Amino acid sequence: MKVYQTDEIRNLSLVGHSGSGKTTLTEAILYVTGATNRQGRVDDGNTVSDFDREEIARKVSIATAVIPAEWENIKYNFLDTPGYFDFVGEMYGALRASESAVLIVDASSGIEVGTEKAWKYLEEKNIPRLIFVNKMDKENVDFEKLLNEIQAEFGDKVVPFTLPIGQAEGFKGIVDVIDELAFEYNGKDAKKVDLPAEAQDQIESIKEMLMEKIAETDEELMEKYFEGEEFTESEVKKGLKLSIVNGDLVPLLVGVAEKAMGIDLLLKMAKDYLPSPADVGSYVGYKGEEEVERKVDPNEPFSAIVFKTIVDPFVGKLSLFKVLSGKITKDQDIYNVSKEKSEKLGGLFVLRGKNQIEVSEIVAGDIGATSKLQVTQTGDSICEKSNPTLYDRIEYPQPTLFLAVEPKAKGDEEKISSSLQRLTEEDPTFVLERNTETKQLLIGGQGNMQLSVIVDKLKNTFGVDVNLTNPKVAYRETIKGTASVQGKHKKQSGGAGQYGDVHIRFEPCEEEFVFEEEVFGGAVPKNFFPAVEKGLRESLEEGVLAGYPVVNIKATLFDGSYHPVDSNEMAFKIAASLAFKKGMEEANPVLLEPIMKVEVLIPEEYMGDIMGDMNKRRGRILGMDPQPDGTQLVIAEAPQAELFEYAIDLRSMTQGRGSFTMEFVRYEEVPANIAEKIIEEAKAQKE
Repeated sequence: MKVYQTDEIRNLSLVGHSGSGKTTLTEAILYVTGATNRQGRVDDGNTVSDFDREEIARKVSIATAVIPAEWENIKYNFLDTPGYFDFVGEMYGALRASESAVLIVDASSGIEVGTEKAWKYLEEKNIPRLIFVNKMDKENVDFEKLLNEIQAEFGDKVVPFTLPIGQAEGFKGIVDVIDELAFEYNGKDAKKVDLPAEAQDQIESIKEMLMEKIAETDEELMEKYFEGEEFTESEVKKGLKLSIVNGDLVPLLVGVAEKAMGIDLLLKMAKDYLPSPADVGSYVGYKGEEEVERKVDPNEPFSAIVFKTIVDPFVGKLSLFKVLSGKITKDQDIYNVSKEKSEKLGGLFVLRGKNQIEVSEIVAGDIGATSKLQVTQTGDSICEKSNPTLYDRIEYPQPTLFLAVEPKAKGDEEKISSSLQRLTEEDPTFVLERNTETKQLLIGGQGNMQLSVIVDKLKNTFGVDVNLTNPKVAYRETIKGTASVQGKHKKQSGGAGQYGDVHIRFEPCEEEFVFEEEVFGGAVPKNFFPAVEKGLRESLEEGVLAGYPVVNIKATLFDGSYHPVDSNEMAFKIAASLAFKKGMEEANPVLLEPIMKVEVLIPEEYMGDIMGDMNKRRGRILGMDPQPDGTQLVIAEAPQAELFEYAIDLRSMTQGRGSFTMEFVRYEEVPANIAEKIIEEAKAQKE
């Protein structure tokens, strides 16, 4: 593959709802541009971009694949992203490496949740885009109705740049509105035909609207427009491109990816109207504290961001990066400024799916890959050591579903932990935590599909079998009453004896643990106080109800007795622990549970369901906050024990439109009927 210059490159992320045809579109592009001689099919498991074993088995994309294609002296890097919500982090990473996006809509399904979510993110990040309406040949497709639906949802900045010839199964060709040309397709081959009469009026009204958009991009053009002068072809092109780059215009194209219809027009429109990396101008990074500007230019110092990592047990680790400035050659040493370590390149290539195509250099704006980097991870900045440039990391969503990992075979713990660690490198939205209190290994992610893929990868890639279960809740115990008790330890048997006697008052308090003494007249000598406190502190680790740690308790040593020969520190420590047990039992012990603050973001229409569901989870609604985009932020508190599967339940209640975050706020008493069950279970486990 030849080296393309910055202005000859287009980086486009393919985004949209799962099943809308993103992967099929990449197959059509490879076929039309001559990179392959036949189109693969997702159902047959032979596509270039879904090469992972899990993707082939599930028939869905799980990871972003980079698909470079060459056409009319332009290199297109298509980033095929998963549409499934659990893998949304892949879309975030891909869009960080793209100047623009193609939002794919299934003509037979219309706007789906994934379409809405992708659009919302593109709007938020102000990414230039075009819409490709796929599957135009499916039965019952009504283009006018669909166009109205899209414009009602996304605004009238969505304008058709192509129109269909024929409807549904009768779809046979496409009208290019801008150049006023019509084509009929036989597979990928297009032949020019006369413009259909009915398209003429549509073209005129669309063009009238576009001329207004063009006039708004430039004062001179505005004057020209008002004076009724025609724009030149180059003014039209420049004005349309500017309007698209500014986000004021979103072209809509039609086609059928499976039959490669309309792919040539998609490539042409992307070339003419979507920005090249050179159009971005520059990026801002940091050199220590100061800001540095790096121009997207091969003559600048080299800098890049790693936007994806692939862990392959055979090939090792592959790092995919986008060059933001300068260029990189295969014998170059690089510096990871995020980790402050130098790295050696393991070759330089571009990836097409899993195939590595060796190249001599990669210039500003292009996407490349290398292998065997030791410390580099997704989100890191790499550069020349003499010109360090650190870029902001890619922002990923926080995990919302946590499950505990248990090995099926004894002795696999170490292997599981190291394999999972490698998988977190591949997917930054997936986290690994060891809960020191419950001693469980937890994995967290966006949903159950993502976590089940992790389990399958563990088995198929690393040869370890695991079960996933709900995590244990870290309960606490405390007291609600006051009790004064005696703890006495006396041991007399040949040789030195042991004697310790303490009187301790236990009562609730705000702090975790407080120890005081009010001993008069040396009933317990001062030098034994630390031993008494130590005995109590060690006892806090296990309460009397269910063996959970004890909190919010004050212990006051007020009396006792000692033996001048047999008393020692060990004896007083044991006496204190005996008093603790007795004191806890007498002072009305209760179980406490962790309470989480939950913030749920949902469309207005789901309010009733969400609030009803929160009540069923023993939750309390604290407030509601309407958001500028018309959604509602519901703020609530609920016990952690009721929220383990909230990620799954919220998704099904809101058809995937809701999202939430949660954090620990405090401990609260568990209702008596629930506490009884927890205590019974804890005792049964001990036995």
